Amino acid sequence: MMNILRLVLVFSALLAGSGSAALAAEPAAPYRVLVTNERSGTLTVVDGKTRTVVATVPLGKRPRGLKTSPDGKLLYVALSGSPIAGPGVDESKLPPPDKGADGIGVVDLSTLKLVKVLRGVSDPEQLAVSADGKRLYVASEDTGQAFVLDASDGRILTKLAVGGEPEGVTLSPGGRHVYVTSEEDHHIAVIDTATSRLVSTLEVGQRPRFTVFSDDGAQAFVSAENDGTISVIDAKALKVLRTIKLEGALTRPVGMVVSHDGKRLYTVTGRGKNLLELEISTGKVLRTVEVGPRPWGVALSPRGDVLYTANGNSNDVSVVDAASFKVLSRIPAGDSPWGAIVVGQHAGHTQGHTQ
Repeated sequence: MMNILRLVLVFSALLAGSGSAALAAEPAAPYRVLVTNERSGTLTVVDGKTRTVVATVPLGKRPRGLKTSPDGKLLYVALSGSPIAGPGVDESKLPPPDKGADGIGVVDLSTLKLVKVLRGVSDPEQLAVSADGKRLYVASEDTGQAFVLDASDGRILTKLAVGGEPEGVTLSPGGRHVYVTSEEDHHIAVIDTATSRLVSTLEVGQRPRFTVFSDDGAQAFVSAENDGTISVIDAKALKVLRTIKLEGALTRPVGMVVSHDGKRLYTVTGRGKNLLELEISTGKVLRTVEVGPRPWGVALSPRGDVLYTANGNSNDVSVVDAASFKVLSRIPAGDSPWGAIVVGQHAGHTQGHTQ
């Protein structure tokens, strides 16, 4: 009788969509959290089960954006020799850029070793990998261009003008389009991956940083740091549907990730110190938790039960329980954590774009 009652309770929980019973019954697949550290030039590798650092990988100068190959065997990281310039910094007083440090670092995820650096792109910030793994799309921040590279040897296939200070680069789930944000021109440049041509430009908020997609590819979300907005885009029609305005002087969205059921959007707020949970259908902020100073990147576990934020000014990663929306722990990382993604231990499943 007791076994029957338990089965009924499990089945009821599944019908209610809570997923908690299913999560308890199914063992979690192993995964790792990969975090780039902008000032120390390293990659921190965290075991998702034990939530401990298992490796620190030297990469090169100023690693920021990171994405894996579709098969999960390689990690590509944007490296830059340009000096770090925060808000209000007089760039004329900064040291000259080290152009020899610019490139895309390639890490073998089985050995956790940097195997090569692809050169030829000036000041890369973020990147995307094509669905077949053959091409890289890279934002060249100081030239206002997106570079399309051969992923095997770094050969430049084409260059596209995408607007001033391009940053976020994200491949749509179906692999058809790449979205590139322009911080200066406040728009999204949409590239057709079949032709490597610009097919649309969408006006969004002020200083757009990141783009993420729902898992089904139907919608895209663009964070705009300066006016505290998130643009919601119909990714099929390539049209801005609406704009979500976030309240608070320091609520400036940067890194984002979408829940796997497509109902919630999570965003970190940089100097605002917080992680927000938004209801996508209404744009309402459901919950807020302080995670640390200057959280920039955020990633979601494969089961959607844990979030990880890269906290740039405290040199650590906050672990947030998605159910209670409380910080469970903070994991030491390198100097100035920037981007974060989740990757399966033995497979190519990734979440949490820096993007």
